[in-house]
Amino acid sequence: MLCAIAELESGRQPLATTYNKKSDEVKMGIMQISPKTAEWLTRELGYRTYEVAEDSKVMYKPFLNAYLAAAYLKWLSNFDQKERSEEFMVRAYKGGTKKATHKSTLLYWKKYLSVKESLPSRKAFGVGPAANAPSYSVTAVSQRKGPINATWDSRTSPEDMEEMWKNPEVNKEWTHSGEKRGKVRFSHDVEKHPYLSRVELRAVAEIIMDKHFKKGYKPTVLCALCEMVSMRFLNGVGQHSGLMGIDYPTARWLYKDLGYKGYTVQSVEDLTKPFISMYFGAAYMTWLSQYKGRERTLEFVVQAYLSGPQNVSIQETSSLWDKFEEAMNRYEEPQVESGSCTIM
Repeated sequence: MLCAIAELESGRQPLATTYNKKSDEVKMGIMQISPKTAEWLTRELGYRTYEVAEDSKVMYKPFLNAYLAAAYLKWLSNFDQKERSEEFMVRAYKGGTKKATHKSTLLYWKKYLSVKESLPSRKAFGVGPAANAPSYSVTAVSQRKGPINATWDSRTSPEDMEEMWKNPEVNKEWTHSGEKRGKVRFSHDVEKHPYLSRVELRAVAEIIMDKHFKKGYKPTVLCALCEMVSMRFLNGVGQHSGLMGIDYPTARWLYKDLGYKGYTVQSVEDLTKPFISMYFGAAYMTWLSQYKGRERTLEFVVQAYLSGPQNVSIQETSSLWDKFEEAMNRYEEPQVESGSCTIM
């Protein structure tokens, strides 16, 4: 997707610059990102892996420009809290969300398809629409190996790591798979995507609830939601960030406006840290449980978490609720996973 858009937007020219006289907007770089959009993505949505300086010339840097374009596409993929098609994303990238279905962007879409067909298939940044049948095989045997930066210790505080080691089931699993303190690896599927075992996930949920939400939901409730939102993948799935699928604006709102400050969230990348994602997932559930000043049922909270509180229809929850109960049952039964033999 990124490669095809870069071809259309700039002809793959890193120094390309265009000026729209009507909107008084300058677009820059290989993906034609405006400084205004870059600032919004950085400040409001928390995409800060690359620093956007006051000097707009940094927008010509290919990696920064492509990173921001991917972030923008990811935002478009879930615009207005609805999962969007590839066509919507591409046409909205060109003309804005209001023209995503307008005839003025139709030719751009057709050109995009033509260019895309001529390029090798590439997956970049996870910005494509979530597939109905993910490539992550549910029968794939996990392996505790992968990128060196994908370690528990790099994404977890020393205090939380100590709590993890104190958990008997986690200790047993990590010891069995040969993990060492300071160098605990995540499990990876066959495509090298890091994820948590059910033993690990339950331990994280138990620690979070015990330390921060003693009167909240059972840890198994959080685990079940995680299964539905991210399938336990550390970085999330599709447009959802992290284990619990909490986006950066929601996390910042919970932190700044509602006072959930057990963990600090400064960028969208923070939400790929297990404890931070779980904490803000639990905080959001707590807020939903009293939505509009009324005590809500767990059934309402689950659907509101997955679909947005404004989209809840109890009459239509049976399918979601059945899947949720099925997922929760996995955590209320005896654990059978163990280290590197974990079956996804």
